[in-house]
Amino acid sequence: MGDFNVALVIVAAVVSVLVLLVSVYLLINYQHPDDANQAYFPKLVVVLGITVAVLSILMLPADVANRQACRRAIYSGACSLTLPMKTLWLAVYIADAVLVFLVIPFAMFYYEGDQDKSVGKRLTSALLWVAVSAVVCGLILGILYGLVGKVDFTVRHLSSAVETFPNSFTSFSSGQPCISTSPRQCSAYTAPANSQTTWTMRATFPEYVVALATIVGSVLFTIFGGVGIACLPLGLIFSFVRRPKAVITRSQYIKEATELGKKARELKKAAEALHQEERSGKKGRKWRKNVKALGKELVLLEDDMKALEEMYPQGEQAEATWALTVLGYIGKLLFGAVGLIISIAWVAHIVIYLLIDPPLSSFLNEIFIKLDGVWGLLGTAAFAFFCFYLLIAVIAGEMMLGLKLVFITIHPMKWGGTLMNSFLFNVGLILLCSISVIQFCATAFAYYAQATAAQEIFGHTLQSLRGIKYLYKYNVFQYGFVALAILTLFYYAIFGWRKRKPTGRFQLSN
Repeated sequence: MGDFNVALVIVAAVVSVLVLLVSVYLLINYQHPDDANQAYFPKLVVVLGITVAVLSILMLPADVANRQACRRAIYSGACSLTLPMKTLWLAVYIADAVLVFLVIPFAMFYYEGDQDKSVGKRLTSALLWVAVSAVVCGLILGILYGLVGKVDFTVRHLSSAVETFPNSFTSFSSGQPCISTSPRQCSAYTAPANSQTTWTMRATFPEYVVALATIVGSVLFTIFGGVGIACLPLGLIFSFVRRPKAVITRSQYIKEATELGKKARELKKAAEALHQEERSGKKGRKWRKNVKALGKELVLLEDDMKALEEMYPQGEQAEATWALTVLGYIGKLLFGAVGLIISIAWVAHIVIYLLIDPPLSSFLNEIFIKLDGVWGLLGTAAFAFFCFYLLIAVIAGEMMLGLKLVFITIHPMKWGGTLMNSFLFNVGLILLCSISVIQFCATAFAYYAQATAAQEIFGHTLQSLRGIKYLYKYNVFQYGFVALAILTLFYYAIFGWRKRKPTGRFQLSN
């Protein structure tokens, strides 16, 4: 077992370094050319945020592996070179909360500030917004903690009589192995109904802050994750269905390019009008609504331009470009098919293991345990993959709803074309939802992740907080997740195969 513990510590160190390198790689390849050689502080925040988010998801599989390293020990401390999981969880949660509620908002306010202002004024403005937000959040947290920051544990008072130690053991047999001659029933079974009571205690403030952050993240995770678990694979599959079947003619290309040029000029004119309103201080609700609508139109315009370039490849290697396009759509179909299997497995597991009481089967828990029997970390790797899939589904759901609903600001992630404010927004969303993903996975895979530090954190304390416990008692988040996944499935079944029609002339709301 000692060798396994050493290997686990080495793997954890190597994976941490790899995650940091991957975060830097994603930043370099996704950033917009306009942000090259500038916006260094937002970039540092993005790299740090991605690293913390990924490591927080990997913490749960590491917690399981850490427990398995000590499964033959009486307690975890009896093992040598194990990971201090409770300390690591605390460090991750503190870093997560600081990034989501302080650092990322400051970076976004600074990045989106008026570029005509000096650096000092932009820093002052960003600090002011963050300070106001922190004061408001602090007041809300303080009031809620003072009023309902208590934990209600349901307990049962049990007592039993004392039996005289026997002088002879001849009366014992397989049918009567107990000292007492009464029927073999435990005190909890024979205790009267009035023995059950509620034990109330004040929760610690850090626990309450984590609980409320988990609730906020769970609401976002239920909405975006429920939609994303279906639209992530189905979007890839229907992208193959709507793919260009053949290369268009030059005359068709010129016609379509002319229409896109007209659209681009309209959007440029609208953007200039909004910029003038911003300079004049007319940044009301109508202005914000128009900015969101303009952002969605720009995203759709870029998609139309990309689709046109795919249908009419140019250059000396046009045939090779078209072949790569065809292979790309085949790859989307394959990844979509695999993703659909994983999504179905997730939804089926939630229904079978969480929504039906008692559970029909432990399903994925048993699969992970059997994979661990094949190789020590194979089940842990599969476990980590399923948790990561949920996080990717959250981003997919946010992108889909951002295009469909006007009150959601869209922040697209595009290879070589992602601005820092979109990067910061998505990293903040990932960090906020990562806590909920961990809690969700710890609940969904409670059989596999039993006796871990995460299960202690997300166990009875979180699910017994006054006013919050009913959300977990009645599986509100799980029902919402499954319901939105089914609705998204029906949406794609009805509208997914249709190609998007041009939106026509864009006009600002009056």
